[in-house]
Amino acid sequence: MNRTPPSSGFLRRLHAGEPTLMLSIRGSRTVDIIHIARSTGHHSVMVDLEHSSMSTDVAAALCTAADALGLTALVRIPEREYGMIGRLLDGGAHGVIAPRVETVDQAQDVARACRFAPRGQRSQTNMVPQLGLRPTTARELNPVLDDSALVQILLETPTGLANADAIAQLDGVDMLALGANDFTAELGVPGQYGDPRVRDAVATIAGACKRHGKLMVLGGINDPSLLDTLVPLGVSSLRITGTDTALLYEAASARAQQYLAQLRGAQA
Repeated sequence: MNRTPPSSGFLRRLHAGEPTLMLSIRGSRTVDIIHIARSTGHHSVMVDLEHSSMSTDVAAALCTAADALGLTALVRIPEREYGMIGRLLDGGAHGVIAPRVETVDQAQDVARACRFAPRGQRSQTNMVPQLGLRPTTARELNPVLDDSALVQILLETPTGLANADAIAQLDGVDMLALGANDFTAELGVPGQYGDPRVRDAVATIAGACKRHGKLMVLGGINDPSLLDTLVPLGVSSLRITGTDTALLYEAASARAQQYLAQLRGAQA
Protein backbone atom coordinates (compact mmCIF):
# COMPACT_ATOMS: atom_id res chain seq x y z
CA MET A 1 0.00 0.00 0.00
CA ASN A 2 1.88 3.06 -1.28
CA ARG A 3 -0.73 5.77 -1.02
CA THR A 4 -2.55 7.51 1.79
CA PRO A 5 -5.66 9.69 1.34
CA PRO A 6 -5.22 13.50 1.05
CA SER A 7 -7.17 13.88 4.28
CA SER A 8 -4.17 12.56 6.19
CA GLY A 9 -2.58 15.99 5.93
CA PHE A 10 -5.79 18.00 6.18
CA LEU A 11 -5.94 18.14 9.98
CA ARG A 12 -2.21 18.78 10.23
CA ARG A 13 -2.64 21.74 7.92
CA LEU A 14 -5.45 23.17 10.03
CA HIS A 15 -3.72 22.55 13.35
CA ALA A 16 -0.73 24.46 11.91
CA GLY A 17 -3.03 27.39 11.14
CA GLU A 18 -2.42 27.29 7.39
CA PRO A 19 -5.10 29.00 5.26
CA THR A 20 -7.39 26.24 3.99
CA LEU A 21 -10.26 26.69 1.54
CA MET A 22 -13.35 24.53 1.07
CA LEU A 23 -15.94 24.73 -1.71
CA SER A 24 -19.47 23.59 -0.94
CA ILE A 25 -21.18 21.56 -3.68
CA ARG A 26 -24.94 21.47 -3.87
CA GLY A 27 -26.06 21.76 -7.48
CA SER A 28 -23.22 20.33 -9.56
CA ARG A 29 -23.50 16.75 -10.74
CA THR A 30 -20.27 16.21 -12.69
CA VAL A 31 -16.61 16.12 -11.75
CA ASP A 32 -16.08 19.41 -13.60
CA ILE A 33 -16.76 21.16 -10.29
CA ILE A 34 -13.89 19.25 -8.66
CA HIS A 35 -11.47 20.39 -11.35
CA ILE A 36 -12.70 23.97 -10.89
CA ALA A 37 -12.20 23.70 -7.12
CA ARG A 38 -8.64 22.52 -7.56
CA SER A 39 -7.68 25.05 -10.23
CA THR A 40 -9.06 27.92 -8.13
CA GLY A 41 -6.89 27.10 -5.15
CA HIS A 42 -9.28 25.14 -2.94
CA HIS A 43 -7.92 22.42 -0.69
CA SER A 44 -11.17 20.60 0.00
CA VAL A 45 -14.81 20.22 -0.97
CA MET A 46 -18.00 19.60 0.96
CA VAL A 47 -20.59 17.56 -0.91
CA ASP A 48 -23.92 18.60 0.56
CA LEU A 49 -26.49 15.81 0.81
CA GLU A 50 -28.47 17.62 3.50
CA HIS A 51 -29.68 20.38 1.20
CA SER A 52 -29.75 18.71 -2.20
CA SER A 53 -31.40 15.89 -4.11
CA MET A 54 -28.01 14.48 -5.09
CA SER A 55 -27.70 10.69 -5.16
CA THR A 56 -25.07 8.75 -3.27
CA ASP A 57 -23.69 7.62 -6.65
CA VAL A 58 -23.01 11.22 -7.68
CA ALA A 59 -21.61 12.08 -4.25
CA ALA A 60 -19.21 9.13 -4.43
CA ALA A 61 -18.07 10.09 -7.92
CA LEU A 62 -17.33 13.65 -6.79
CA CYS A 63 -15.41 12.39 -3.75
CA THR A 64 -13.39 9.93 -5.82
CA ALA A 65 -12.46 12.69 -8.27
CA ALA A 66 -11.43 14.93 -5.39
CA ASP A 67 -9.26 12.18 -3.94
CA ALA A 68 -7.55 11.64 -7.30
CA LEU A 69 -6.79 15.36 -7.59
CA GLY A 70 -5.43 15.61 -4.05
CA LEU A 71 -8.40 17.39 -2.46
CA THR A 72 -10.04 16.35 0.79
CA ALA A 73 -13.71 15.47 0.29
CA LEU A 74 -16.22 15.65 3.14
CA VAL A 75 -19.91 14.85 2.78
CA ARG A 76 -22.58 16.58 4.82
CA ILE A 77 -25.00 13.72 5.43
CA PRO A 78 -28.76 14.11 5.88
CA GLU A 79 -29.73 14.58 9.50
CA ARG A 80 -29.05 11.42 11.53
CA GLU A 81 -28.63 9.20 8.45
CA TYR A 82 -25.99 7.08 10.13
CA GLY A 83 -26.55 4.17 7.77
CA MET A 84 -25.36 6.27 4.83
CA ILE A 85 -21.93 6.95 6.34
CA GLY A 86 -20.30 3.61 5.56
CA ARG A 87 -21.52 3.70 1.96
CA LEU A 88 -20.07 7.16 1.41
CA LEU A 89 -16.72 6.28 2.98
CA ASP A 90 -16.55 3.08 0.94
CA GLY A 91 -17.38 5.15 -2.14
CA GLY A 92 -14.51 7.61 -1.74
CA ALA A 93 -15.41 10.20 0.90
CA HIS A 94 -12.67 11.13 3.34
CA GLY A 95 -15.09 11.99 6.11
CA VAL A 96 -18.48 13.34 7.06
CA ILE A 97 -20.12 16.44 8.45
CA ALA A 98 -23.05 15.50 10.69
CA PRO A 99 -25.68 18.24 10.96
CA ARG A 100 -27.92 19.14 13.88
CA VAL A 101 -26.20 16.94 16.43
CA GLU A 102 -27.47 17.65 19.93
CA THR A 103 -26.25 14.88 22.21
CA VAL A 104 -23.09 12.97 23.03
CA ASP A 105 -24.75 9.72 21.96
CA GLN A 106 -25.59 11.14 18.53
CA ALA A 107 -22.04 12.38 18.04
CA GLN A 108 -20.62 9.06 19.19
CA ASP A 109 -22.82 7.19 16.70
CA VAL A 110 -21.31 9.27 13.89
CA ALA A 111 -17.73 8.78 15.05
CA ARG A 112 -18.16 5.03 15.46
CA ALA A 113 -19.79 4.69 12.03
CA CYS A 114 -16.57 6.10 10.53
CA ARG A 115 -14.16 3.61 12.09
CA PHE A 116 -13.68 -0.13 12.19
CA ALA A 117 -13.78 -2.26 15.34
CA PRO A 118 -12.66 -1.93 18.05
CA ARG A 119 -12.82 1.89 17.75
CA GLY A 120 -16.14 1.79 15.93
CA GLN A 121 -18.68 -0.26 14.04
CA ARG A 122 -17.90 0.44 10.39
CA SER A 123 -18.61 -2.62 8.25
CA GLN A 124 -15.43 -4.27 7.02
CA THR A 125 -14.38 -3.85 3.39
CA ASN A 126 -11.15 -4.52 1.52
CA MET A 127 -11.34 -2.27 -1.56
CA VAL A 128 -11.78 1.52 -1.52
CA PRO A 129 -11.07 4.23 -4.12
CA GLN A 130 -8.83 6.07 -1.66
CA LEU A 131 -6.37 3.16 -1.92
CA GLY A 132 -6.76 2.61 -5.64
CA LEU A 133 -9.37 -0.16 -5.25
CA ARG A 134 -6.48 -2.51 -4.55
CA PRO A 135 -7.61 -5.53 -2.48
CA THR A 136 -6.08 -4.88 0.93
CA THR A 137 -6.10 -6.90 4.12
CA ALA A 138 -7.92 -5.55 7.14
CA ARG A 139 -4.62 -5.45 9.03
CA GLU A 140 -3.26 -2.92 6.52
CA LEU A 141 -6.43 -1.13 5.48
CA ASN A 142 -8.13 -0.48 8.81
CA PRO A 143 -5.45 1.68 10.46
CA VAL A 144 -5.02 3.83 7.35
CA LEU A 145 -8.72 4.51 6.91
CA ASP A 146 -9.35 4.93 10.63
CA ASP A 147 -6.59 7.50 10.93
CA SER A 148 -7.62 9.43 7.82
CA ALA A 149 -11.41 9.45 8.36
CA LEU A 150 -12.55 12.93 9.38
CA VAL A 151 -15.58 13.67 11.55
CA GLN A 152 -17.03 17.14 11.88
CA ILE A 153 -19.94 17.57 14.28
CA LEU A 154 -22.24 20.46 13.41
CA LEU A 155 -23.90 22.13 16.39
CA GLU A 156 -26.95 24.18 15.44
CA THR A 157 -29.16 24.32 18.54
CA PRO A 158 -28.87 25.53 22.13
CA THR A 159 -29.04 21.90 23.26
CA GLY A 160 -26.11 20.97 21.05
CA LEU A 161 -24.18 23.96 22.30
CA ALA A 162 -24.77 22.92 25.91
CA ASN A 163 -23.12 19.57 25.13
CA ALA A 164 -20.17 20.99 23.20
CA ASP A 165 -17.54 20.16 25.79
CA ALA A 166 -18.67 16.56 26.23
CA ILE A 167 -18.83 16.06 22.46
CA ALA A 168 -15.36 17.53 21.99
CA GLN A 169 -13.97 14.91 24.37
CA LEU A 170 -15.09 12.00 22.18
CA ASP A 171 -12.56 9.78 20.47
CA GLY A 172 -13.02 10.02 16.72
CA VAL A 173 -14.44 13.54 16.65
CA ASP A 174 -12.00 15.86 14.89
CA MET A 175 -13.90 19.11 14.46
CA LEU A 176 -16.85 20.92 15.99
CA ALA A 177 -18.67 23.52 13.93
CA LEU A 178 -21.29 26.15 14.62
CA GLY A 179 -24.02 26.31 11.98
CA ALA A 180 -24.87 29.98 12.33
CA ASN A 181 -27.90 29.92 10.01
CA ASP A 182 -29.83 27.29 11.93
CA PHE A 183 -28.54 28.50 15.27
CA THR A 184 -29.87 32.05 14.80
CA ALA A 185 -33.15 30.60 13.54
CA GLU A 186 -33.38 28.52 16.72
CA LEU A 187 -32.84 31.67 18.75
CA GLY A 188 -35.66 33.42 16.92
CA VAL A 189 -33.34 35.88 15.18
CA PRO A 190 -32.69 34.23 11.79
CA GLY A 191 -29.71 35.69 9.97
CA GLN A 192 -28.83 38.14 12.73
CA TYR A 193 -25.24 36.99 13.14
CA GLY A 194 -24.30 40.05 15.17
CA ASP A 195 -26.49 38.86 18.03
CA PRO A 196 -24.26 38.53 21.12
CA ARG A 197 -25.45 34.94 21.61
CA VAL A 198 -23.69 33.99 18.38
CA ARG A 199 -20.43 35.33 19.74
CA ASP A 200 -21.02 33.46 22.98
CA ALA A 201 -21.66 30.25 21.02
CA VAL A 202 -18.44 30.64 19.04
CA ALA A 203 -16.51 31.21 22.26
CA THR A 204 -18.12 28.16 23.91
CA ILE A 205 -17.34 25.78 21.04
CA ALA A 206 -13.86 27.18 20.49
CA GLY A 207 -13.11 26.78 24.20
CA ALA A 208 -14.26 23.17 24.17
CA CYS A 209 -12.13 22.46 21.11
CA LYS A 210 -9.06 24.06 22.63
CA ARG A 211 -9.41 22.06 25.85
CA HIS A 212 -9.60 18.77 23.98
CA GLY A 213 -7.27 19.38 21.05
CA LYS A 214 -9.98 19.64 18.40
CA LEU A 215 -10.68 22.21 15.67
CA MET A 216 -13.47 24.78 15.63
CA VAL A 217 -15.17 25.61 12.32
CA LEU A 218 -17.57 28.48 11.73
CA GLY A 219 -20.15 28.14 8.98
CA GLY A 220 -22.85 30.35 7.56
CA ILE A 221 -21.24 33.76 8.09
CA ASN A 222 -19.71 35.41 5.04
CA ASP A 223 -19.42 38.99 6.32
CA PRO A 224 -15.64 39.63 6.54
CA SER A 225 -16.01 42.40 9.12
CA LEU A 226 -18.01 40.13 11.43
CA LEU A 227 -15.68 37.21 10.88
CA ASP A 228 -12.76 39.41 11.89
CA THR A 229 -14.35 39.84 15.32
CA LEU A 230 -15.06 36.11 15.78
CA VAL A 231 -11.94 34.41 14.43
CA PRO A 232 -9.74 35.52 17.39
CA LEU A 233 -12.03 33.55 19.72
CA GLY A 234 -10.45 30.34 18.39
CA VAL A 235 -11.93 29.71 14.94
CA SER A 236 -9.72 27.50 12.76
CA SER A 237 -8.18 28.53 9.45
CA LEU A 238 -10.76 26.59 7.40
CA ARG A 239 -12.92 28.88 5.25
CA ILE A 240 -15.91 27.83 3.16
CA THR A 241 -15.65 30.12 0.14
CA GLY A 242 -19.23 29.54 -0.97
CA THR A 243 -21.68 27.10 -2.50
CA ASP A 244 -21.55 26.29 -6.20
CA THR A 245 -25.16 27.35 -6.79
CA ALA A 246 -24.74 30.67 -5.00
CA LEU A 247 -21.46 31.40 -6.78
CA LEU A 248 -23.06 30.61 -10.14
CA TYR A 249 -25.97 32.92 -9.33
CA GLU A 250 -23.64 35.75 -8.34
CA ALA A 251 -21.55 35.37 -11.50
CA ALA A 252 -24.61 35.09 -13.76
CA SER A 253 -26.22 38.13 -12.15
CA ALA A 254 -23.06 40.21 -12.48
CA ARG A 255 -22.62 39.20 -16.12
CA ALA A 256 -26.29 39.96 -16.90
CA GLN A 257 -26.00 43.42 -15.37
CA GLN A 258 -22.80 44.02 -17.33
CA TYR A 259 -24.48 43.22 -20.66
CA LEU A 260 -27.61 45.18 -19.80
CA ALA A 261 -25.49 48.23 -19.02
CA GLN A 262 -23.65 47.86 -22.34
CA LEU A 263 -26.88 47.47 -24.31
CA ARG A 264 -28.51 50.46 -22.64
CA GLY A 265 -25.40 52.51 -23.24
CA ALA A 266 -25.45 51.65 -26.93
CA GLN A 267 -29.12 52.68 -27.19
CA ALA A 268 -28.63 56.00 -25.44
